[in-house]
Parts: sequence; structure tokens; C-alpha cells
Amino acid sequence: MQIISPNYILTPDVLLTEQSIAFDKTIQKIAPLEELQKEFPQAEHIQLEKNSLLMPGLINAHVHIEFSANKNHLSYGDFLNWLYSVIENREDLINGCDLSCMDKAIDMMLTNGITSFGAISSHAMDLEACANAKQNVVFFNELIGSQASMADALFTDFLSRLDASKTIQRENFHPAVAIHSPYSVHPILVKKALEIVKNEKLKLTAHFMESQAEREWLDSSSGDFKQFFTELLKQENSVTDAKEFLSYFEGYETLLTHAVETNEEELETIKRNKHTIIHCPISNRLLGNKTLNIKALNDKNIRWIVATDGLSSNYKLDLFEEMKISLFMHSSAPLLKFAQELIKGVTINAADALGLNAGEIKEGKNADMIILDLNNTPNDELAIHLLLHRYNISKVFINGKLEKGTL
Repeated sequence: MQIISPNYILTPDVLLTEQSIAFDKTIQKIAPLEELQKEFPQAEHIQLEKNSLLMPGLINAHVHIEFSANKNHLSYGDFLNWLYSVIENREDLINGCDLSCMDKAIDMMLTNGITSFGAISSHAMDLEACANAKQNVVFFNELIGSQASMADALFTDFLSRLDASKTIQRENFHPAVAIHSPYSVHPILVKKALEIVKNEKLKLTAHFMESQAEREWLDSSSGDFKQFFTELLKQENSVTDAKEFLSYFEGYETLLTHAVETNEEELETIKRNKHTIIHCPISNRLLGNKTLNIKALNDKNIRWIVATDGLSSNYKLDLFEEMKISLFMHSSAPLLKFAQELIKGVTINAADALGLNAGEIKEGKNADMIILDLNNTPNDELAIHLLLHRYNISKVFINGKLEKGTL
């Protein structure tokens, strides 16, 4: 048992002062120091420096660790150009990211205060790195393949990877399933995977409506994807449409990434099924896609959270940077309220979407906590300043264990 005493605690709903936290793997009690020391007399006391802020560890719900070798391999500014560049450089990217490369990406997230992440794994090359990560991990085994003739082989490979992830026994590692996207996964495969997901109550995610190319292809088998599918896959028509794809997830809460091209009917379906939208602003900008209409989500009470995506469409894995970019992209949103929503989108709301007992400084929650060194006394606009000034993260606790910094 330990007791930690910061100057300030962001829960993230409320800013507390003159309070300390007693914790082991979980937060046991939040109260004044004297009260905690009486109740836990054997606990070690950690007194933090002046202007220290303790807040929940950040949660990155969508990241591709396997593609972390990218620096300047890929083409930005247009989704199809980027996709062709991924295909052209795929072998170099995959072969160029060994275990140390993936470890470096995971350590980058730790340094940036990310205590939990959702790894979208296409090949299971990142399984060892994620199994050894200090963070809590939701390991999304990704299913991809739009050709019916390949369905059995692709599903066998998917099952093999899913089974391998289930052998990882460490605490706070959670096998899960990712359906790549409606345009890239045949309905046969989607239905077979969802049977497993629902029977085993696994977390589920999918890319959805990321680009205009996807919108046109799913709606009318036309647009920029037409040449791509015809030449590379000998496929003249989309295997599904957006409405059918969403119908597969009926009654099962799913994390849908990007969703920048969703229409009104799809938003109603997402609302009804209590799906969560993952907002990746930097990735959307670099790939030439739209900005997510967060006002439309808020108007329908659709939960949205924030993630970095992978280094194939980002330049760092830093949720503070991601939130800051989003703050400026959504220029019509009320500044303070939106900053507060962004912080919830990487803490309490992200934890709830991933099914993690984290994201909040509250009794009974995992002791996933980060310590920021503020410059001076915080004011009512703390949420804005946290995004603008990128304060030093001096300590990171995960499940009560100090994983970054010193005592």
C-alpha cells in the first residue's frame, strides 16, 4: 500500500485539492493525508513536488504497432495514394519493424502518459511486444479479405492468431477482434467472426467510413476504389454496403474508427446500438479525409473517443498532441467545453468503451495514474492549458506500479 500526495488531482471531471490517494493495484481511498495515514499506518508516503497534478493515465484505443517503422515511406494528402504507397512499401515496413522497433513505439506511448492501448494487429508480429508491454493491452486480432474464394484460408489464419493471443496469461492483456472495414472483409468472414465475438464476449472494433473512396464504393461500386479493386482484386462490385455492414453489429457495442463519411441513417444506427466512434484527427488530415463531425455525434448522444492511429498515418504516438490538433481543427466548438470532452475521450470514456477498469481517479479503479509538472497554480481553464502547453509527465503508474520516473 502507498499513499501519494499531489497538489492537485484531476479525476477527470473535477479538480481536487488537499487530497491524497491510498493505492495498491487499485485506488483504495481518496481523502486528506492525515485520514489516510491513520487508516493505512504501514503505507509508504509519496510527497510530490509543488504544482504537481495527478490525473488518470491516458488510453489510446486504436494504434497499429506493426507499422511503426514508417518515417518517410508513405505518401500523404490523398487516401488512395497513401493506400497504394502502403501496398508498395508493405514488405519494407513490416520487415523493417522488428521487436525493438515495436518496443520503441510502445515505450513512446508510455513516455507520453499512455497507460492502456488497443493494438490493431494484422499479422500478430506485435504479439510478443504487446504481451511484454508495461501497459494494459486490448489486443485486436484483425480480420481482412474481400474475396470469397480465400475465405477459408483467411479465417483459418485469423483463428490461429486469435488463439495465440489467448495464450497470453499476463494480467490486463485482453484478446479481442477487429474487422478491418466494410470494403475489405467479405460478409461470410464477418458473420463467422462475430459468432465468436458474441459467444466469447470479446471487444470488437472496425474501421468505418474513413474516406470518400469508401463512401462511393459501398454506395454504388464506383469512385476511386473502382480501379483499385478491379486491377488488384479482379472485383467489379463491393461485397457489401454500409447499411448491411452495420446490421451485423446489431445489439453488440462496437468501436468504429474514423466515421468521417457517415450519413444520417448510419448515425441513427450507431446511436441505437450504442457504438463508439474513435476520432483520429491527425490521421484523417494526413490521408486527405474529412474532419469528424463531432457536433453531429454530440447532438445524437453518440460517444466518441480519441486515438492516434498508427505511425503509418501519424508522426508520433502522443494523445496530448492528438487532442491539441483536434482542438484547433474543430474551430467552432466551445473551447473549454471541447477541451474537457477531449480529455474524457482519452480517459474515462475510452476506458468505458474498451471495458477497462481505468480512466478515472476513483476508489476501486485501477491505479493507472500520471503526474504532470505544472508551471503554476491551475485555474478554471486547466483543460485548455493541458492541451496547449504539453507539461512534463514526470511519473507514470500502471496498476499501482511506478513504470516511469523515480520516487
